[in-house]
Amino acid sequence: MPAGMRRRWWLFRPFDLLARLWPTGRKGGLLVVRMDGIGDMVLFRAALDKYADAFGVNPGGITVLGCRSWEPIVAELFAGYRVIAIDEHAYARRPFYRFKINLMVRRLAPAVAVCDSYFRRALMADSLIWASGADRKVVSVPYANEATRAEYTWYMSQVDDAVDTGPYPSHECERHARFLSVVTGENIRAAPPSLEWRDRSPNFESGAPYIVLNPGSNEYGRRWPFDSYATVARQLMARGFRIAVIGSASESPPAKTWDSLRAEAAIIDLIGVTSLPELLDVLKGAAGVITNDTGPAHLAIALGAPTVVIVGGGHFGSFVPYPAIALPSNARFVWKHMDCYHCFWRCHLRTSDFDSFPCVAGVTENQVIEALYSAIDASFTLASVAK
Repeated sequence: MPAGMRRRWWLFRPFDLLARLWPTGRKGGLLVVRMDGIGDMVLFRAALDKYADAFGVNPGGITVLGCRSWEPIVAELFAGYRVIAIDEHAYARRPFYRFKINLMVRRLAPAVAVCDSYFRRALMADSLIWASGADRKVVSVPYANEATRAEYTWYMSQVDDAVDTGPYPSHECERHARFLSVVTGENIRAAPPSLEWRDRSPNFESGAPYIVLNPGSNEYGRRWPFDSYATVARQLMARGFRIAVIGSASESPPAKTWDSLRAEAAIIDLIGVTSLPELLDVLKGAAGVITNDTGPAHLAIALGAPTVVIVGGGHFGSFVPYPAIALPSNARFVWKHMDCYHCFWRCHLRTSDFDSFPCVAGVTENQVIEALYSAIDASFTLASVAK
């Protein structure tokens, strides 16, 4: 009867235990649990291709348990693997849905279950690893605070191998490489993220080269002020670029500035109208991308587009900026350093939850423009050399 567990753990416990004790047939294959967002998936994707050799299985015997948010692109990005996508939010909140998923995972009967996510939720990723009942369970040592320490302590006591992938802050690409290095006993080097994606023109009229702006984020604080995006957009339009503005319908920019900007003939309004596969088409074909620290930032970099990412200090270095060993030539990161970095986005300096974090708002338009031109020049030079 472990102490210190949250009430939700006790609510889920009977359902989790029932699924965990469900009888199964012969075990085999590898289960990889990835309960994280699109950006995390991008940073992990290259590491997955080393799992077959690392764990002594065929790629066809690997099942990736992922999130429904990136399900529309798995057929192309995970060709050769079996991918099962679940509703991670329902799994964390609805006991009967959770039981159904746990029972499905148990019936997969994997011989080995793996999760190398550092930032993860014990009641999701660790619960799924435990529910699998795999003969060998291999996980990374997670980030834990006082609120989650009891849960992680219990789940970590249930695994066979716990791999320390380094202190905080270490970049995810480096963590994936360290995890594989420990598992294989070899020196695996971190590498820049890269995605193989189809060649398909975006669903809008052809014309002058376009720059993608991604002004949204699921956290308001990470959104660079839209007035700054508008200023940069006008400078780029004056240089002859078209501007494609992307984002979900819930990330629509402030009406006053946005209404004025999208009246421009060179603006391509894609907010709320692109599917995830279409978004990748847009990013891959862009002459450049300017984006907040969100999933599309990692997608754009991995697809090879010249990309500028506006970075805040919440967990600086864990996801962005990329370390030198994993930094592709098409990526640039801009930020304003502050003494309060590593606040984990618990900012005490903004007056409203709808304001940008000061470390994000402090990035200047000149920083962004100069970084974009640098990324475009570098990509153009490399393309010329390749030809």
